[in-house]
Amino acid sequence: MASHDLIKIGIVSISDRASSGVYEDKGLPALQDWLTRALKNPINFEPRLIPDERDRISATLIDLVHAGCSLVLTTGGTGPALRDVTPEATLAVAHKEMPGFGEQMRQISLKFVPTAILSRQVAVIRDKSLIINLPGQPKSIQETLEGLRDAEGKSIVAGIFAAVPYCVDLIGGPYMETNDEVCKAFRPKSAIRAPRP
Repeated sequence: MASHDLIKIGIVSISDRASSGVYEDKGLPALQDWLTRALKNPINFEPRLIPDERDRISATLIDLVHAGCSLVLTTGGTGPALRDVTPEATLAVAHKEMPGFGEQMRQISLKFVPTAILSRQVAVIRDKSLIINLPGQPKSIQETLEGLRDAEGKSIVAGIFAAVPYCVDLIGGPYMETNDEVCKAFRPKSAIRAPRP
């Protein structure tokens, strides 16, 4: 049986109401479920449920990077409302911006709703961690990570996660391997590692 690198992933749900117990958070379970299905790697999750507070979000992201998370996914707080500050908090901790992720997420969401142009998701690199802001709804989280398929299951629009494993390679993280039926990772041939016994 092939062995896979252990990966540590930070998952952060950002919501004033869910963090104060007004309603049940659906973001963390949605992220954990999708990642568990998509990755062959064993995963240590670092979950956080926090309010829409810019300094708190930035501090949480820095803590997760320091804790050794190669990937940090946030959900919530990316719209134009006054309390939506996730992109600003994320950019504040960035060493590099990765604009392609946000561009592709909006392209996917625009297939469903014209208001996708109001979303402000960003992705950044801090040290050896990739941080990506995802939409707030579980259905939208899955669509943006996985992409869109036709009735026969053929990919129409690639999800953003197809590019995540190679990005993590390039910044010195663990080798992430995907379950192709959920999301097929793309790497150049020279970057593909032979399966280990």
